[in-house]
Amino acid sequence: MSDFTLRAGEDYIKLGQLLKAAGLVDEGSDAKYAIEQEEVTLNGQVCTMRGKKIYDGDTVEFNHEEIHVHKHA
Repeated sequence: MSDFTLRAGEDYIKLGQLLKAAGLVDEGSDAKYAIEQEEVTLNGQVCTMRGKKIYDGDTVEFNHEEIHVHKHA
C-alpha cells in the first residue's frame, strides 16, 4: 500500500488524475480504459467514473496496488 497526499488547499482529486499522479498509469487514456474495464476499486467497490472525486481517507486499488489518500497537513 502506498500513500498519496492531496496538494495543499485541495479537498479531492479525480480518480483518473489520481491513477496518473500515483504512477499507476502513464497516460490519461490508460486510466480511462482501466476504469471503463472495471479494473479499479474505490473503498472496495468497483468504480467506473473517471471523474469520481477521491477524498481524504479513501482507498483506491488498481493492478494489485493500493493507494490511501490523505489530506495535506
